[in-house]
Amino acid sequence: MKTFELIMAIVNRGRAEDVMRSAKRAGATGGTVVYARGTGIHETELNFGVLIQPEKELVLILAEQGQTPPILEAIRQGAGLDRPGQGMCFSLPVDAVAGARRLLEETGDLQ
Repeated sequence: MKTFELIMAIVNRGRAEDVMRSAKRAGATGGTVVYARGTGIHETELNFGVLIQPEKELVLILAEQGQTPPILEAIRQGAGLDRPGQGMCFSLPVDAVAGARRLLEETGDLQ
């Protein structure tokens, strides 16, 4: 049975396509984009007395554990995450997977 990880990239609105393009080049089969807003210390600013909270995109990618390092590196480079204020990317272990038929078929774990 394969082990999976959830790759999460949080980037400024409009950058999810850069994340997905980079991730797919590194072997990701797809992902999900969720719209969000930032609340960090540097994420809010006042413009003419109005509080602005920048919009974000959260990209979720389920990948086999061995694919995670090259996908994370591709996202780091492709989305410019080395530059301040561009976002962040990390992975979390996944205990169980259901409903990801295509991914499970590719790994031979679908019965």
